[in-house]
Amino acid sequence: MEFAEGAPGMRTRVKVCGLTTVEDALEVAAAGVDAVGLVFYPPSVRALGLDRAQAIRAALPPFVSVVGLFVDASRDTIEQTLAAVSLDCLQFHGEESAQDCGGYGVPYIKAARVHEGFDLVQFAACHEKAQGILVDAFVPGIPGGTGQTFDWSVLPRQLPCPLVLSGGLTDHNVGEAVRTVHPWAVDVSSGVERAPGRKDRLRVQNFLEAVAKADGFDREK
Repeated sequence: MEFAEGAPGMRTRVKVCGLTTVEDALEVAAAGVDAVGLVFYPPSVRALGLDRAQAIRAALPPFVSVVGLFVDASRDTIEQTLAAVSLDCLQFHGEESAQDCGGYGVPYIKAARVHEGFDLVQFAACHEKAQGILVDAFVPGIPGGTGQTFDWSVLPRQLPCPLVLSGGLTDHNVGEAVRTVHPWAVDVSSGVERAPGRKDRLRVQNFLEAVAKADGFDREK
C-alpha cells in the first residue's frame, strides 16, 4: 500500500510532544490534540521520570494516544518504561535499526533527520514495519527537537507508510506545511511552548486552528 499525500478531505492528525506536567497534558487534550509525546531521553530538557509519566498517562482522557520518545535506549530501559507506563506507540529518534525498534508488542514510529541527498524512500523501506516515518530537520549532533525547519520540497510524494511532519512547526507556518506536504500528521513541541517543556494553551489552540484551516474545515463543527 502506498501513502502518497494525505487524501483530499482527510484531517491532519496533531501530536504535541515534550509534555512535562499533568496540567499541560490536560490542556492540550482539551484543545483537541490526537496524541501527546513523553520524552524518555535524559539529556533533553523535556525528559521526565517514570512517576511523572505515570501521572500524565493516568490523567489523560480516553482516545488521546500517548507516545514515548527514545534515543538509542537499551532494550532493558524501554521494557522497564513500558512496564511502568502504558504507551500506545514508541518513537525512535536515534540510530536504531529496524530490529532495535521491534519486538515490544507496541507500534513504533521512526524519525528521520532530513538533509540534502537523504533517501527517505530507502529509509522507510528499511523500517517496513514502522507505523509511520517522522521527518525532522538534520542538525549535527542533535537527535531532534531543534525547532528548525527544513526544505519540505525534498520530501517524496509517496512512501510505504504514513508521513509525520516535524521540525520547527508553529501556528505561523503549519498551515503552509500541511498544504505543501499533505502529511498524515504533524508533530510540534517548542513551537507551542512558553518555556522549554511547558506548553502555552493559546499557542496550542492557534496551532490546531491553523491545521484545521489548512485542512479546509473547522474542528468545532
